[in-house]
Amino acid sequence: MENPFKKYSRHFSENRLLNKAQHYAREAGLKVVYSALLLYFAFTRKETPVYAKNIILGVLGYFISPIDAIPDLTPILGYTDDLGVLSFGLVTIACYINDDVRISARKKLKAWFGEFNLQELAEVDKQL
Repeated sequence: MENPFKKYSRHFSENRLLNKAQHYAREAGLKVVYSALLLYFAFTRKETPVYAKNIILGVLGYFISPIDAIPDLTPILGYTDDLGVLSFGLVTIACYINDDVRISARKKLKAWFGEFNLQELAEVDKQL
């Protein structure tokens, strides 16, 4: 399967991802940030194969990229395309998202958002 987001992988770096997710967490919303963090922590697993890491790089690069289908500064709709692309990435590499990945993502969410309702993440987890 060819990675349709490969051209965006050049935008990916750990610092850029964590910066964007942290600075725009409230605007992007819990689901978007959780999805990005799941992909990131799956990427950091040594057991995740290269093909899956390439998909993750492209998808997270798209999320980080200042140029995407719907600019992130657009009220309400700005992160809709990002969530769609992140969902594609999650479904594609779902078998590499384990409990450790989920726990790491939730810990980071708690650090950024404070307490949150786990039910808000159920829609994302249900895809996996």
